[in-house]
Amino acid sequence: MKIAITGGKGGTGKSTIATALSHKLAKTKKVLLLDLDVDCPNDDLILGIKTEKVKDVESMIPKFDYKKCVKCGLCSKVCREHAIVFVKGNFPFVIPEQCIGCKACKIACPRNAIGERKQKIGEIFTSREGKFTLILGRMKPGIEESSLVVNAVKKFSEQYEKNYDYVIIDTAAGTHCPVISALLGCDIAIGITEPTPLGEHDLELILKLTKNLKIQIYVIINKSNMGNKKLIENLIKKYRTDIIAEIPYSKSIEMSYSDGKPVEHESINQIARRIEQLNLSVCQNKNFKV
Repeated sequence: MKIAITGGKGGTGKSTIATALSHKLAKTKKVLLLDLDVDCPNDDLILGIKTEKVKDVESMIPKFDYKKCVKCGLCSKVCREHAIVFVKGNFPFVIPEQCIGCKACKIACPRNAIGERKQKIGEIFTSREGKFTLILGRMKPGIEESSLVVNAVKKFSEQYEKNYDYVIIDTAAGTHCPVISALLGCDIAIGITEPTPLGEHDLELILKLTKNLKIQIYVIINKSNMGNKKLIENLIKKYRTDIIAEIPYSKSIEMSYSDGKPVEHESINQIARRIEQLNLSVCQNKNFKV
C-alpha cells in the first residue's frame, strides 16, 4: 500500500507524522519511507539516523553548436521555463539552473544545432535498519524545478517497493508540481492540517487536488487543542471525507521532535490501526477489480 502524507500548508507536522507512523508500522511490517520534500528533506533528522549517498540525479541541458546556429531564436521561444536567453543578432545561451531537460529546444531547432550535456541537479540517500528503509532526495541548491528530483527518487525506489508492506511518501507543502509528482500512483493520501483559518484554506486546496487526481484522501488534525476545529470539520463535510485522528499539542511530542527521536503517542497508534484497516480495504478492492 502506497500512502502520501501531504497537506497544503507548511509546518502542520507532515514529516513528524510520516516518520512517527513509519516507525510504528515498522515494528511489525516492512516499511519504506520516501522523503520527497527534496527542497528541504528532514526525515533523517527527525528520526535521528545517518544516511548514505547512493546516486547523483542528473538532467539534460542543451549544448549549442554555434557553427550550425543561425541565430533564429526559436529555441528561446519554445522554452517554457525561460532557461534560454536570446537577443536578436546574438547566439542563444542557457541558464542551467532554470532548465528542466524537456528537450523542446532540441526538437524545435531547424538546424540541428543543439546537442545534449548533463548537469547534476540533486542526490539520493538511503538508510536501512531492520524492517525500515528511508530513501531521501535532496535537490542541489540553486536548481529551480524540484519535480525532476522527486521523479528520480520515485524511479529509484520502484525496484524496492514490492518488498515492502507499506510505502509512505512524505511530500512537500503546497499543491505545486513536485507535490503532484509525489502524489501520482498513491493508493490513498492523508492531509495533515491544523485548526486555523490558514490551515482550513490550504487543506481545501489539497482536497481539491486529490479529487482531481482521483486519490482518496483522509484528514488528520494536528495541534487539535489549539484553535477552532469547527473550521476543519465543516470543510470535511463539504468534501465528504473523514478525520481519522486528532493529535493534541503535547510537550512530549515537541521534545521527541527536538531530540531527533520518532514520536510515540497514542494518536500515532490510532493512525497506524486505521492505516491497517484501510490497507485491508484497498487490497480487497484491488482483488475484486482483478
